[in-house]
Amino acid sequence: MGILSAILSAPLAPVRFVDWTMHQVVGAAEREAYDPARIRSELAELSDRLDRGEISESDFDRAEDELLDRLEEAEEFQRGTTRDQ
Repeated sequence: MGILSAILSAPLAPVRFVDWTMHQVVGAAEREAYDPARIRSELAELSDRLDRGEISESDFDRAEDELLDRLEEAEEFQRGTTRDQ
């Protein structure tokens, strides 16, 4: 039955490949977006920009809040990913 199911399911191979590729791309994007080290680096860069006078205090506060929210989400994502594996 193995060869028969392989022959019958062969037309679905491109669909399975696209699905697999999509999952790989989404997974890589999530790992990058939810990387706490990357977000901390962005926070440090933001602080440096404030120190150099490139951004105002209000812009800093707004951006810092967004990054801290992302960091919290990233840490939750990491905990969820660790439990799932």
